[in-house]
Amino acid sequence: MKIDLRPVGWSAALLGITGLAYSIVHEQRKANARRELKGKVALVTGGSRGLGFAIARELALSGARLALTARDREELDRARARLVASGCAAPADVWLHACDVSEEPQVRNLVAAATGHFGRIDVLVNNAGMMLLGPIVGAPLQEWERMININVRALLHCAHAALPHLLEAAEQGPRNVADLVNVSSVAGRKINNGSGVYNLTKHGVGAFSESLRQEITRRHVRVGLLEPGAVATELVGHNRPEVLEDLASRPGLGSPMQATDISDAILYMVTRPRHVAINEILIRPIDQER
Repeated sequence: MKIDLRPVGWSAALLGITGLAYSIVHEQRKANARRELKGKVALVTGGSRGLGFAIARELALSGARLALTARDREELDRARARLVASGCAAPADVWLHACDVSEEPQVRNLVAAATGHFGRIDVLVNNAGMMLLGPIVGAPLQEWERMININVRALLHCAHAALPHLLEAAEQGPRNVADLVNVSSVAGRKINNGSGVYNLTKHGVGAFSESLRQEITRRHVRVGLLEPGAVATELVGHNRPEVLEDLASRPGLGSPMQATDISDAILYMVTRPRHVAINEILIRPIDQER
């Protein structure tokens, strides 16, 4: 009995051609994403180091002009020097403003100065945050106040000041869309013993983000919520020694992600086509259990 294998051969060839075409299209889409933010302005809070710097670097590589803020001007200067030296951005495309974003008048001045310098804001990344853990009973009240000031008040200040400019940018070409990304945490989804007030602040960020999304999504300002699990940054190091000792003894946290894993997710959010909104990304290391 003779079996004709020619149709199978043609099918295999066709699949090979289709696969090659898909690969070419996929690479072209990646290249387009890298150009998506060319000429646009991204304001990043806490942008001088750690996760904020990684986000700034990713956005700069995608063509964005950067407005970076943090409290320490020297750290901001070092961040710009690193971006320029690595070829990620030209000096004129990185604008710096030292600011305590928990102080509303300073945030108003920040946004006014940034829009005065660049003429617009297309992307706001509310990255500045603080994680101070430990039992609720007997906790230093100052730690709670610091987290509420940075994780909640500062985020609200920045959103309030930037929203008019984001709405205006969404009405302009060529993108006709703007993005507000709030960096939250897996703690905004899951409650743990020893992180009560941190949980409170991050659940609040999620609630605010979703309400704002519903309000402005038809005006083409996308509100994205990013909820990372464990990331290798200096965030944990701000805790008291006894809290750090307790954290080190806990199982199930897994090997942390890198800051670039988070900045890559943010780039994905803000470079989607105008008709697509990534509202929420929960991202953990693969071996993090909780």
